[in-house]
Amino acid sequence: MEELAIKISIYDRQYPMKVHPKEETMVREAAKAINDRLQGYKNNYHQIDIQDLLSMVVLDTVVANLKLQKQYNAEKETISTDITSLVKLIDEM
Repeated sequence: MEELAIKISIYDRQYPMKVHPKEETMVREAAKAINDRLQGYKNNYHQIDIQDLLSMVVLDTVVANLKLQKQYNAEKETISTDITSLVKLIDEM
């Protein structure tokens, strides 16, 4: 499947990208989320440099990603333990 050539706008700058058609919506949603967070920080922290705003957005995004990763790993471990217990119960029967 061929990639689509799209332009994404982040803080009034255009970035040309090539994405798979299935990922286009997600990429556009990500750009919107970045712009929304930037606007929120801009409203809360007047007179702050765009680089600082972008750094804050990146930090927020990475922290959120790490939280999700930890939650995923914990749930994966719980599911694995549950499956092991179920297999043991079945074997005992």
